[in-house]
Parts: sequence; structure tokens; C-alpha cells
Amino acid sequence: MEIIDTYRHKGLRRQMVDRLRSKGITNEAVLKVMEDIPRHAFLDSSFTEIAYKEDVAFQIGSGQTISQAYTVAFQTDLLSVRQGCKVLEIGTGSGYQACVLAALGCKVYTIERQRNLYLKTQPFLNEYNFRINTFLGDGFAGLPTYAPFDRILITAAAPEIPQALTGQLKAGGIIVVPLDNENRSQTMLRLTKNEDGTLSREEFGEFRFVPMLKNIGND
Repeated sequence: MEIIDTYRHKGLRRQMVDRLRSKGITNEAVLKVMEDIPRHAFLDSSFTEIAYKEDVAFQIGSGQTISQAYTVAFQTDLLSVRQGCKVLEIGTGSGYQACVLAALGCKVYTIERQRNLYLKTQPFLNEYNFRINTFLGDGFAGLPTYAPFDRILITAAAPEIPQALTGQLKAGGIIVVPLDNENRSQTMLRLTKNEDGTLSREEFGEFRFVPMLKNIGND
């Protein structure tokens, strides 16, 4: 499958990245890969223009969304990844976030619980030439067979910190997660696992995500 990426698309991405800088994103490595990756290819063709002009989340089917560009950049920056980092992503969605991580040199393992979305996204990622390991399953359970991970990114609103995931994180590793709060939004957290297994917690403001659900759906 050929991805059409015109000079206009590239110009729109440069404008998108300029807006991200104006909103406080300073991680140039993250901005560079987001300028390189054709975000519009992960959306329905009717969203091609607004994929860059409007910094909002877009519906991608099965009740899921592709996060707004700012949120992708923000979460990726909080992960503090480096070349060769082994990253578990909870919530594959369109695959855009996974590709951003792969472009940064990470070894990406990503789980999607919605069967229809998984069946749509997995072949697309295979065509995209990134080595991204995709799985259909329950994100709350993680991937114990492939643990431990250097980083874990949760891209849906978590009602709590899943213990199975903290158990699959290396000492010194980081989890970035939007955790439900009493304001019907989520608090963005960065959790760092200490040598004794405890978690150090940092908060980074409020966001809104679709809910993180258990089990496998067919929507």
C-alpha cells in the first residue's frame, strides 16, 4: 500500500510542528519524527487537511480515537526514551503513536483490545516498514511473556494503575499514564519504578482520553 505524501502534506506537518513548539513542546527528537511521519495516512482520507490544521482527537472506529498531536508529543516526551528502549504501548489505536516511538529507535510492543481495530491497523503497520510487534489482548494484563520493559505507555484513561503492568516494568523504568480523577478527566502521571519496587509519582496536568477497558471487544 503506497502512502501518498505530497509537498503540501509536508508543509502542513511543518506548520503542525511549529504549533507544537508554540505550545511548549521542546523535545526536538520527538518534533523531528512527528514532522517526518505522514499523520494523515493514519486517518480516513476525509480528514487529510484537518489532520494537521486542527489539534484535536479524531474518531478511528470502535469508539476509539487518534490522540491530538500535542498529546502524542507530550506523552512521548514524558517517556524519555532512548535508542533501543523496549516499550510496551497499551492501546494501539491507529498505530500512529507506535510509529512515533519506533521512529525514535524504540523496540515497540503494542496491545489493542478492539478486534476490528486490530485487524485494520496491524496490516497497515506491517506495510509501513517499522518493526512494531502488535498483539490483540487485554491491556490490563500486559505482555508478561515479553517483559520486562524499559517504558510503558498507556494511551487510554486508566481507572487505576494496573499491578500487572508495574510488575512488567524494569527497575528505573517509566510508566506514563492518564489516570482518572474526580473531575471526570485524567491526570497525566509519570511513574518511575525504584529499586525496591515502589513507584515515584509526578503529575503533569489534566487531559481527556477514551476509557481503558478490560477484555477483548469486537466493536
